[in-house]
Amino acid sequence: MTSFPTLDDTGPIAGQTALVRVDFNVPMEDGRVTDDTRLRVALPTIQRLRDAGAKVALLAHFDRPKGKVVPAMSLKPVVDDLERLLGAPVRFAEDCVGEAARAVLDDLDAGGVALLENVRFHPGEEANDPAFAAQLAALGQLYVNDAFSAAHRAHASTEGLAHHLPAFAGESMRRELEALDKALGTPVKPVLGIVGGSKVSTKLDLLQNLVTKLDRLAIGGGMANTFLHAQGVDVGASLCEKDLADTARDIMAAARRADCELLLPVDVVVAKAVKPGIEAGVRALDRIAADDLILDAGPETAARLKRAMDLSKTLIWNGPLGVFEVPPFDAATVAAAQHAATLAKAGQLTAVAGGGDTVAALNHAGVVDDMTFVSTAGGAFLEWMEGKPLPGVDALRR
Repeated sequence: MTSFPTLDDTGPIAGQTALVRVDFNVPMEDGRVTDDTRLRVALPTIQRLRDAGAKVALLAHFDRPKGKVVPAMSLKPVVDDLERLLGAPVRFAEDCVGEAARAVLDDLDAGGVALLENVRFHPGEEANDPAFAAQLAALGQLYVNDAFSAAHRAHASTEGLAHHLPAFAGESMRRELEALDKALGTPVKPVLGIVGGSKVSTKLDLLQNLVTKLDRLAIGGGMANTFLHAQGVDVGASLCEKDLADTARDIMAAARRADCELLLPVDVVVAKAVKPGIEAGVRALDRIAADDLILDAGPETAARLKRAMDLSKTLIWNGPLGVFEVPPFDAATVAAAQHAATLAKAGQLTAVAGGGDTVAALNHAGVVDDMTFVSTAGGAFLEWMEGKPLPGVDALRR
């Protein structure tokens, strides 16, 4: 794995100001935080810097103000929850640069914490303007990136700052990079991938990259219908991107060339509509009716996927196997998730998962805590799986 400087490498930093990029783009309702997960993720980095005697200046974005001051998109409502979680006062600066920020930071004691206003209130943030990055850099002596979830964006606070100050990966960023390296960088083989979701078109780059890296790749969700159609299966009234049949066949051919075994559904669960309590049935692939909707992988497909896990040492998972939000079409996803978690908890499988729907599905199955690592990074996790460079990570490389 490429070496990334971490907080182990800072040397003495007592009295210095650490500019820490965090992801506080949290769900809000009526001015209150409704899910503090992203705040809690940042706590180990904040506390470690406090313990080292540094002043901690937190940089973050919220929503999409597009370079203008939008009071409804202020980070100020986050302060109360952050103070509660830290058990310590948090100062708020009405701007992230200039005198407003400087005055707050100058008034901080060693170990003090300040949250600076939304960096996206300035057009220089998303433009990665070197002048704006220099304004941010003028406030501190070191830069810590702890926001892997924003690392796919080349913005001033995620990439530009790393070129102005000594730069380090925070604790959350370090854990994420180490887990991802175990999953695709230098994994223990055999490696199994699970990719689900509704459409092939949203995950073309992902599929094309993974078939060159994995030993087996299971495809589920609506996108599996496109692959089945490309093989001549009549998928009835199911979601299917029939115009991508040639693309699906190209991916299958690429998998064969790379000696990656593709695992497509061998049976499916169908219904006439997507709603709770509706009559559902298991169908063989040659028994799908014209008005059937394929809404989940069948029990034999789930059993085959579990057997593939038993043969693997590493699992990387993105996307559910069916419409898990509407039981009974959650059965395959839950069965596969629980089996992966059991193997991971027993130390038999390194199981790494990520992506918004994936996290929700694993929470639904009650297994998030038993997986080896679950990334909440969303877009950055997906782009990493696609093999694309992540500017916020690359800027930390030594």
